[in-house]
Amino acid sequence: MASNRHLGRIVVLQTLYEFDFRSECEDKSLDLDEVMQRNVDRYSETIDDKSFIDRLTKGVAGKSAELDAVIGPIAPEWPIEQIARVDRNILRMALWELTYSDDVPPKVVINEAVELAKAFGGDNSSKFINGVLGTAYRNMTGESKPPAQPKEETAPAEDDPKPKKATKPKK
Repeated sequence: MASNRHLGRIVVLQTLYEFDFRSECEDKSLDLDEVMQRNVDRYSETIDDKSFIDRLTKGVAGKSAELDAVIGPIAPEWPIEQIARVDRNILRMALWELTYSDDVPPKVVINEAVELAKAFGGDNSSKFINGVLGTAYRNMTGESKPPAQPKEETAPAEDDPKPKKATKPKK
């Protein structure tokens, strides 16, 4: 079942990534259920728990503004629109599971997010995801230690790099 959930999270990530991209392009034909069903159909013989995919996809899509509001203060140097689309959706997925789902232990949620970041994100994505989620978990529980080993928070690779601050010219 665990590996099935991992594949389910991959399908959810693919679905949310496409939904996010097409939403930004103002695609009028966009239908979340249609995108999700197409992605589920690709793995129909392997996926047993389609309800998990449906719940996670619709949960994240329905709460993305709330989830982004949690991410913002934790990663203040990276406004949500500057976080790589893959990383942003991995964070949303994991935060949704940590907040709204009680059937997966927090350590597993964070580990799964880090593994997705390693597989689909940039070079520093896994460290960034782990740092943000570790902080989010500590904020949620008041615990001083995160469930996963904390790693140095490093900014993710991004298609649109973060603008550098202007410096004064030397005299």
